[in-house]
Order: sequence, then structure tokens, then C-alpha cells
Amino acid sequence: MKRRHRRSKPEPTIALINIVFLMLIFFLIAGTLAQSIDNTLKLVRTSNLDTVTPPDGLVIHADGRMQAGGLDVIDLDTFFAMQDDPNVRLIPDRTLPAKTLLQISADLYAAGAETILIATEREVQ
Repeated sequence: MKRRHRRSKPEPTIALINIVFLMLIFFLIAGTLAQSIDNTLKLVRTSNLDTVTPPDGLVIHADGRMQAGGLDVIDLDTFFAMQDDPNVRLIPDRTLPAKTLLQISADLYAAGAETILIATEREVQ
């Protein structure tokens, strides 16, 4: 007596391929339906602008030196006491270690700062 081997059901790979293909077509169409910016529009270039420190900002250099309004800041408590606003804007150097930035932020919170804003560079291309 011969035994019949049961064939396993084939995997539905064709159905999966069809679903992926339909999703691809959907995203291609959805991307083309979004309105594009007018080709005659010229965006503002900010890469060559001279930067000016905000008057209420605390500049932190890479070596940890701090300046506010062009003057050196030695004590954060004194700096915060001179502020009218409980919100402090930090302007750190790109190469400032994160540990130093976090320590300065913690010291400002301890001095009574409610919100600390960190200014960063943003460029759209």
C-alpha cells in the first residue's frame, strides 16, 4: 500500500506582493497630490547672516565660560537675580559637552528658573 504524501499549502506570497505593490502605488500618488511650493518663490538665505545674541540670552562657550549682554557671568545666581523673566534662554556652543550644559541647567533651575530654552541652529536646504 502506498501512502500519499500530503502537499503543504503554498505560502500566499503573491498576495503579499500585491499588497506591498498597492501600498507603493498609494504612497506615490499621495506624494504627488501634495501641493508643491511655487517654483518662482525664492526662500530667504540664512547661512550668511551675522548672528546677534538676544539681549536676554546666556551664551555658553565651549570651555564653559558664560556671557550675558557681552559681559562675563561668573555666578549663575547673580545672573538669574538680574533677570526680569523666570524663563532663561541658553545659547550653547556646538562643542560644549552635554554634561556641562546639563549642570548649568540644573544650577539655573536651583536658582529659580521656571523654563530654560536652548537656542540651536536650524538650516533648511
